[in-house]
Amino acid sequence: MKIINPVLKGFNPDPSICRVGEDYYIAVSTFEWFPGVQIHHSKDLVNWHLIAHPLQRVSQLDMKGNPDSGGVWAPCLSYADGKFWLIYTDVKVVDGAWKDCHNYLVTCETVDGDWGEPIKLNSSGFDASLFHDTDGRKYLLNMMWDHRIGRHSFGGIVMQEYSAEEKRLINHPKIIFKGSDIKLTEAPHLYHIGDYYYLLTAEGGTRYEHAATIARSKHIGGPYEIHPDNPILTSWHDPRNPLQKCGHASIVQTHTDEWYLAHLTGRPIRPDDDSIIHQRGYCPLGRETAIQKLNWKDGWPYVVGGKEGSLEVDAPRISETVFPATYPEVDQFEGSTLNINFQTLRIPFTKELGSITERPDHLRLFGHESLTSKYTQAFVARRWQSLRFIAETAVEFRPESFQQAAGLVNYYNTENWTALQITYDEDLGRFLDLTICDNFSFSQPITDKIVIPRDIQYVYLRVNVEQETYYYSYSFNKKDWHIIEIVLESKKLSDDYVRGGGFFTGAFVGMQCQDTSGANKHADFAYFMYKEL
Repeated sequence: MKIINPVLKGFNPDPSICRVGEDYYIAVSTFEWFPGVQIHHSKDLVNWHLIAHPLQRVSQLDMKGNPDSGGVWAPCLSYADGKFWLIYTDVKVVDGAWKDCHNYLVTCETVDGDWGEPIKLNSSGFDASLFHDTDGRKYLLNMMWDHRIGRHSFGGIVMQEYSAEEKRLINHPKIIFKGSDIKLTEAPHLYHIGDYYYLLTAEGGTRYEHAATIARSKHIGGPYEIHPDNPILTSWHDPRNPLQKCGHASIVQTHTDEWYLAHLTGRPIRPDDDSIIHQRGYCPLGRETAIQKLNWKDGWPYVVGGKEGSLEVDAPRISETVFPATYPEVDQFEGSTLNINFQTLRIPFTKELGSITERPDHLRLFGHESLTSKYTQAFVARRWQSLRFIAETAVEFRPESFQQAAGLVNYYNTENWTALQITYDEDLGRFLDLTICDNFSFSQPITDKIVIPRDIQYVYLRVNVEQETYYYSYSFNKKDWHIIEIVLESKKLSDDYVRGGGFFTGAFVGMQCQDTSGANKHADFAYFMYKEL
């Protein structure tokens, strides 16, 4: 049996892997998408399914107004003392000299249960993790952000003891590791294995130079010596490797006494018009999660098959467990809650945004702010998890103003998206329009307006994603489809295309309703299909 990478496809970065008995869990970052943190479950490291979003309430995660790619960075999931512990960072400023961020702890006895209210820990830096030592003591680690002029902003890995009884940090913080010469040292995970403490960090930034560095010490406070063949994981030296950006890792020992490394990776669309060395490509699926096997030599872990990472990896000696599909390809909104693949931006899906019970078998969205807003968007979407898929919906919407629109959206962030929407014109009445936001430059390229006949109830909208490109089409009867002959580039919904520092998520597709008049006009969606080809 083989592990086929990536195991978590689409935007699922910064994996924190955790074993409880014979069950395995990976928590990943969700950034500005709500609810916060995705936790996936496996019995064999091969087959995974999404099982929980632990941060469900604004009291746990208040992201209204957060910048693009702010919010939840690098959660750490662990299990000790009969319960799960989740550390997460809420980042409020992404660009600039300061990195305003806050680190929190929540716990729960079951991974898919009702997680408690957060304990605020510190705000000194991001990528925090909790280490449970064999003597029962606990320590918080995070990278320390240094905003001072003339200093490297990644100031090292800081550690401070945590008192579970007092529910607060105690004693004084101490920088235990300044990193290697790769720099940009972040994402610490600490392990006590045999006679050594092993400190695993991410270095090099999270683009193509990304790497994982490991160091060890016989004392928890250091000094730490770096692996003799550092880094232990990176694809920077191998631009042709199908797995790029390899780094930001965590380690697990299986119940069969084998060792594996879960790590971040990206699968780029390769440019034809540039050198693969100068421009390695674009990753619309964002940063994904892969797993590599480790072996040990002279007290150090090494990635089996090479530090660049492999597409196929020998699975552990565990019988296979395949999970049934949680939701069908076509969601007809028959339940009382959104299916687990859907998320909203920055705020929870409440009755202010919409309902799936107000009109049976429909998702109703109330028009709110535009797709450029960082506050209140009525937008329900799911990840692109393939570069070959069809997404489709049917919407009933009767706008009365040009400020009202509803339809199908493909989205990276507030500055990069496309939307095929029903809207309104004083002369034409209802019509379909395509809006493109390209690094905050706007266009509406359809010249011959697509007027919607008065007697039409549902307008059917579809997007076909075909590797490097995608295109929209529409139908008034679900049988006769009309392609909108405007070819869109998938790369423009990627980490590698967007401007500024907010490049940490991935492409989403979903349903949106906006009403900048303030009337909150609603739209009803009869189904949503996501079908990989």
